[in-house]
Amino acid sequence: MSVPVSDEIAAVPVAPQSLKRRALNASGWSAVGFVASQGIRLFTTLVMTRLLSPDMFGVMAIAVMVNVITSLLTDLGVRQNIIVSRRSDEPMFLNTAWTVQIVRGGIVWGLALVVAFGLVVAGASGLLPAGTVYASPVLPAVLAVSSFSVVVSGFQSTRAAMAERSLDQRRIIRIELVCQIAALLFMVGVGVLTHSIWALVGGQLVAGVVGVSLTHVVLPGHSDRFAWNRSALAEIVGFGKWIFVSSFIGVFALNADRLVLGGVFTASLLGQLAIATALVGAVQGVFAKLYSTILMPVLSETARLQRWRLKEVFYRMRVPTDLALLFCAGLLASSGSLIVRLLYDRRYGDAGWMLEILAFSLVWARYGATQELYLALGHPRYVAFLNFARFGSVFVALFLGLSLGGARGAIWGFAMHQVTIAAMTYRFNAVLGLNDFGRDFGVLVALPIGYASGETLQWLLR
Repeated sequence: MSVPVSDEIAAVPVAPQSLKRRALNASGWSAVGFVASQGIRLFTTLVMTRLLSPDMFGVMAIAVMVNVITSLLTDLGVRQNIIVSRRSDEPMFLNTAWTVQIVRGGIVWGLALVVAFGLVVAGASGLLPAGTVYASPVLPAVLAVSSFSVVVSGFQSTRAAMAERSLDQRRIIRIELVCQIAALLFMVGVGVLTHSIWALVGGQLVAGVVGVSLTHVVLPGHSDRFAWNRSALAEIVGFGKWIFVSSFIGVFALNADRLVLGGVFTASLLGQLAIATALVGAVQGVFAKLYSTILMPVLSETARLQRWRLKEVFYRMRVPTDLALLFCAGLLASSGSLIVRLLYDRRYGDAGWMLEILAFSLVWARYGATQELYLALGHPRYVAFLNFARFGSVFVALFLGLSLGGARGAIWGFAMHQVTIAAMTYRFNAVLGLNDFGRDFGVLVALPIGYASGETLQWLLR
C-alpha cells in the first residue's frame, strides 16, 4: 500500500539549514522583485499622472476600494490554507480549492454590479452629495468593468500558492513583473490616445489576464480541474471561517479612509490622497509581501516540524524588517513634501503633507508580521479579533479627526488608529508565550534616524 505524498513529506524532518537557505534565497528574489516592481510602479505613476487628471485617480480609488471590499467579503483564505495544510499535495484538495476560487470570483463580480447599479439609482434620485467622488457619473461604469478582474483572478492556478509554500519566489516574481510591464504598456498606449480613465481600468484587466495565464503555463505542478470534494471543502471552510470573519470586518477598516472621505472630499483631493497612500503603500506593500510570501511559509514549516524554535525564528526574521520599516517611516515623515515636489506636478501638491502624516502608519504596519504568525500557528481567530478592533478604532479616529481638524485631522486619525492593534497583539503574544519586549522596542531607534536622514536630505537639496 503506497503512502500518500503528503504523509511522506510530513514524516521527513526538514533540516533548519535547508529552511534557512530557502528563506534567504526567497528573500533575495523578493528584494530584487521589490526594486524592479517599485521602479515599474513609480514610472507608471509618473507617466499616468501626466496623462490623466487627479480626479480620475480619485474615481479609480473608489472603484478599487469597492472591488477590494467585495473580494474580502467572500474571502475564505484559500491561498493561506494551501500553504499551511497537510493535504496540499492531494490533487482533489487542490482541485476543490481552485473551484472554490472560481465560484467566489463570480459572486464578487455580482456584488460589484449590484453596487454599481445602486450608485446609478442613488445618483438619479439625488441621494449622493454633489461634487463628491460618489456622485461622479463615470464611477458606476468604471466599477462594473474593473470588477471583472476578480473573475479573472479566480482562475489563477493553485500552482502559485504551492510555489509560495515551497518558497519558490523566483518564478512568482518573474510573473508579477511581466504582468506589470504588460499593464504599463497598455495604460501608456491607451492613455496617450484617449487621456481617459479607461487606460487605468484596462491596465488592471490586462495584468489579471496575463498573470493568470502565466500561473498555468510557467509554474510547474498540478494541473487544476473542476472538483467538489466534501472533505476538502470542509477543511477549506473550517480554516476559512475565521479568515472570512476577519476579512469581513477588516476590509472596512482597511478602506475606511476612502469609504468615509469619498463622501466628503472632492474627486481631485481624494485623487491626491490616493497618490500619497500609494507612496506609503509602496513601502508597506513590500513588507506585507515579505510577511505573507516568506515569513508565513517559514513559520508554518517551523510550527509543523520544530515548534520550540518558533519564537527565535520569528524574531530573527522580524527585527531586520522592523528596522527598515521604521527607518522608512521617519524618512517619509520628514521629507514627504519634497518627494512629491520632485516626482509630480503642481496639481498633486497636497499629496506632500498627506504623505508626511500617513508615514506614521508604517510604525504600526510591522505588527502585520505577527498576524502571519497567528495564521501559521492555526489561530486565525486572533486575526479576526484584531480586525474587529481595527474596524471600531479606525472609524472613531476618522470621524473624530474630521470633526476636530478637517481633512488634516481625518488623515492623522487614519495614520494613528492602529495603536489599539499593537496593544492587543502584545496581549495575544503573552498567551502564546511569544513576547520579546527588548527586541520589539529596541528597533524604535530606527524611527528618529530615518527622520534625521530626511531632514539632512532636505538640507542638502536646498
